[in-house]
Amino acid sequence: MNSLHIAWLMVRRTIGRKRGFIAFLLLPCLVVTGAVALFGSEQATRAVIPYVNEDQGAAGAWIVDELANKEEYLLKPMNSEAELREAITRQKGNSGIIIPAHYTDELLQGKRVQVELVELRVSEISYTLRAAVEGMTAGLHQSARVVLGATSTASDEGGAPDPLVKQDKFEQLLQKTSEHQISGEATDLQMYPKPGLNNVTGFTIMFMMGLLTSAVAVIMEDRRQRTMARVYTAPVRAYEIALGNFLGSFAIGMIQIVLVLGISRWLLNYDAGIPFGVHFLILAAFMLVSMGIASTVAGLIRESKNANMLNSLIITPTCMIGGCFWPLSIMPDYMQKLANFVPQKWTIQAVETISAGGTFADIRLPLLILCGMAAILLTVGSVILRPNQPGVDA
Repeated sequence: MNSLHIAWLMVRRTIGRKRGFIAFLLLPCLVVTGAVALFGSEQATRAVIPYVNEDQGAAGAWIVDELANKEEYLLKPMNSEAELREAITRQKGNSGIIIPAHYTDELLQGKRVQVELVELRVSEISYTLRAAVEGMTAGLHQSARVVLGATSTASDEGGAPDPLVKQDKFEQLLQKTSEHQISGEATDLQMYPKPGLNNVTGFTIMFMMGLLTSAVAVIMEDRRQRTMARVYTAPVRAYEIALGNFLGSFAIGMIQIVLVLGISRWLLNYDAGIPFGVHFLILAAFMLVSMGIASTVAGLIRESKNANMLNSLIITPTCMIGGCFWPLSIMPDYMQKLANFVPQKWTIQAVETISAGGTFADIRLPLLILCGMAAILLTVGSVILRPNQPGVDA
């Protein structure tokens, strides 16, 4: 019962005030709303495909037209191959296409030529684009063989075939193919995470870590005013005090998670491809780690002014290393190895695994790592808290 009273007092002190309500409930909901609107909208899922068409014939133009007619691609012409590779490197496009010079002429000569794809990392978009381009190039080779077979038959009857005749027949065949008299229905196999989910999850957990600042500030205030020391001398067991602070912080985190997930799912209709219960469990595990970080930092900090440096020294750097703002694949190898030691990496990995069609068994390792981090940090924090030592005013 004493633990519940302590937990309720912590909830009131944190989000019962106007400033706390705005900072820890309203602001995260607004930020997640913006992230969903920016990264989770249908427009954001349309892949930007830079391309260079050096072919002057019908085959190159046909490939460009076919891709442009697909709703999932937004083609962007480039002036040179170097410009295209620079755009892919700067992530101004998902994948790039280079159609070589004399592509049509070499097809009509019976040569086996390929269209080059430039990609920075393998994703659902790059995989489907590669499959689409390979299918179109295979169809062009087959069409060219049909034209060559027809013209060779005509040449046996009346001389060598005219190259212009082959090109004309090839163009007619491509025009018929473009009519698409047979169409199919696309099926989402859910083989990859939903586009934009990495960023939405990253911003969500970044603002969830904002509770660290509140928890540290409350502990520093109690230590400075000797409130914590007086509480530990009261006729209340130590474990009840620790459990009360734990339950209070955990309740605040759960309220924040429910609000963020509820607004994104039912108000904004953002489908992350994850069941609500599993999504809640993953974020709750991350919240436990955040509470452990807060207790450890509060035990190490002696001066109140140092608490203001928490955001710049812990929250922002770990979010950057953990892949909240950009994919881990574009980071150097040593940074990717360093990401294994921050909880953001494992949280995003668990969310993306479920979104890509994984089961609960597939995320056992990330959840175990998060729970292990939480247990270690909470234990260390409880040991070094030292409530009998007063804090130092700024």
